Amino acid sequence: MADKGWRGTASRLARMDRREFLDRAWQELSKRGDNILSRFGFDFASKLVFAAEKQARRFFFASSSIESVLQLLRQRLPQQVEHIVCQADKICRHQFDLLGYENLDYGERINWHLDAVHAKQAPKKPFYKIRYLDFEEVGDCKVTWELNRHQHFVTLAKAYRLTEDRRYAEEIFQQWQRWHSENPYAVGINWASSLEVAFRSISWIWTYHLLEGTHALPPTFREEWLHAQAVNGRHIERYLSTYFSPNTHLLGEAIALVFLGTLCPEIPRAEHWKSLGWQVVMQETHRQVLADGFHFERSTYYHVYAIDFFLHVLLLASLNDFVIPSEYEKTLEKMLDALLLVGRSGAPPHLGDDDGGRVFDPRRNRSEHLFDPLATGAVLFGREDFKAAAGDLREETIWLLGEQGVSEWDRLPTQQPRVASASLPSAGLCLLATQNPSSQLVVTARPQGEGTAHSHADALSVCLNSEGHGLLIDPGTFEYVGPERDLFRGTAMHNTLRVDGASQSETAGLFAWKRLARAQAEQWITGKTFDLFVGSHDGYTRLASPVIHRRWVCSLTCGLFLVRDLAEGQGKHRLDIAWHLGAEMQFHAERSFELKGNSGGLALLVPEKHGWSQEVSKEAWSPVYGKKERINVVTFSTIASLPAEFVTLLLPLGLVSESPGKLTQTSDSSSAVNGYLYSTPEQDCSFVFADKGRRWNHARLASDAEFVCWRKKHEAEVESIIFCGGSYIEIDGKRILSLKRTVSRCEITIREGQKEVHTSDPEAL
Repeated sequence: MADKGWRGTASRLARMDRREFLDRAWQELSKRGDNILSRFGFDFASKLVFAAEKQARRFFFASSSIESVLQLLRQRLPQQVEHIVCQADKICRHQFDLLGYENLDYGERINWHLDAVHAKQAPKKPFYKIRYLDFEEVGDCKVTWELNRHQHFVTLAKAYRLTEDRRYAEEIFQQWQRWHSENPYAVGINWASSLEVAFRSISWIWTYHLLEGTHALPPTFREEWLHAQAVNGRHIERYLSTYFSPNTHLLGEAIALVFLGTLCPEIPRAEHWKSLGWQVVMQETHRQVLADGFHFERSTYYHVYAIDFFLHVLLLASLNDFVIPSEYEKTLEKMLDALLLVGRSGAPPHLGDDDGGRVFDPRRNRSEHLFDPLATGAVLFGREDFKAAAGDLREETIWLLGEQGVSEWDRLPTQQPRVASASLPSAGLCLLATQNPSSQLVVTARPQGEGTAHSHADALSVCLNSEGHGLLIDPGTFEYVGPERDLFRGTAMHNTLRVDGASQSETAGLFAWKRLARAQAEQWITGKTFDLFVGSHDGYTRLASPVIHRRWVCSLTCGLFLVRDLAEGQGKHRLDIAWHLGAEMQFHAERSFELKGNSGGLALLVPEKHGWSQEVSKEAWSPVYGKKERINVVTFSTIASLPAEFVTLLLPLGLVSESPGKLTQTSDSSSAVNGYLYSTPEQDCSFVFADKGRRWNHARLASDAEFVCWRKKHEAEVESIIFCGGSYIEIDGKRILSLKRTVSRCEITIREGQKEVHTSDPEAL
């Protein structure tokens, strides 16, 4: 094991350039130097001279305007005001809601080094010696760190301003004093992550500005507060995650430096921190945001995390006369657009890791809270669709933008986002949308690249929302360092195909992959009446008998989604396809599930006599980090000789009591094509899949297309024909249309003998 460790270290060193090597070496030496100094009681802010303020400092609100903000909260969000006071009362009893855990009792004297969930205390030793990802040593470090972010100080300060009850302010200062006595610099887990120091710094800034100008704030506290912030700023600057975690860690640390540098001008390093932090923020805007506006970690939660950081620092910079490039604002608006896209028919799905933390209010950490930035973005960019998606004004927006922002929110009309299929190609997301009912299916085909630490083994997985409800979901994350880490990020927890019981990707640690499946979107076609996605991944080519998983997803404007899974290879393999139903979904009938307290639901149709086993079971899902519940999971399984395929029709239902129809396979193993018929009393819809460039005949259809969909209504003389990757189509031996050459898309509507044709290549007509 020791030899393996040395080889790993040598390999990492070999991959470093000179700059990275020197930076890491300097940090390691600095850690040891700080440890030695701390043993001798060195004051790490002793050389800092707190001179008079050199310039005006502007926070999101002034002490003179807080009363107007409080009045807005009472008028507009009375339930949130009650929630703040209720939370503050719990905090005074030392009962905390952290991440997804509720009512954690930290006793009469808070142990700031304790993970109260797992009853594990981190050792009090030099911070760089603490193995904070070792569950046996510290438990779940995220639980401990969440408490030590001191965001609950902000809750107590707001409660004090709302009620003028001094208990809340006194609790802040009692905890402040005890925390500092029990967390001397350079000792303990609470100095082990620069991001956590950054969060704590920002919480202290919010707390100070909420209490500024009140009788509760001791007259000498600012100097004490600045002294503590000077230590924080020094630590963040020295131990920036430039190479260690150059993601939201680095971004959060840079933003803390901007806040400290701007709002603590008495500290001599303040101007440098402000400049350095802003430089890193600008740099990370370009590096961490993909061309389509999605965050490079390709996690929904981390995307919102990054938006929160970028949004808060933009507003602070605007108030303090920073030079803000127009490209920065465009990038932020693009990120908000991407968030809007993935959640147009319901809460954004849990793609990738769910961190569980937030920049403003840590309790707003569920899927339905991820639209919070859109409320502020609506005012900032004058976006009516952002306001419609956000729905209601948020507390965060009131604090950030004040009376003027609320007035602008009220003046801004609402306009529902346009529901049309779209893609985020850099993020590897394709979004197939239908309007009757309003539904959206998100399919993942994320390419490899930077930012895979928070990825899951979810290639070609799908999530489905309809009319604001999650019908098919991603089960989330649950934990980072416990025994179920790999379970929740594995393939079995996602709506995709699993081969031989294996995950698509192989892990190499809590945030690393030995081999990550490479996915690609082979075709993405959007038409007037349909959309088609074809993608594949190579995750199972590592097997002794290699397998390629290819998935076709077709949506029709009538509201159905057809999913075709192909396992391509040789030999016999076990195949499992799982469908994780939303938490609101309950069993209704053999082929359908209904929403609790709602007439709608989802029909999940498979071909009659399909030959696969079918099981409905209760499995785990995690609505938020640290919380686990049970949902219904439908799994289809077989052991088959490859190639093999399976088709599932997903049909969101307005009325689950209505018959969803049936799906029949119209081809057999000897056919040159694979055909399926979906039939209801109102219509028949045929689907045919064939090899590229090959002429074929099947039932009443003939073509050279890869994909054909023929939909015919029984009562009306209307039929529609779609074909992709072909040049002609025949029905009952009659040539319906011939093209000069193969086109990627052709749509034909026939009404009373009249044809209307739309094609991707009009010149081929």
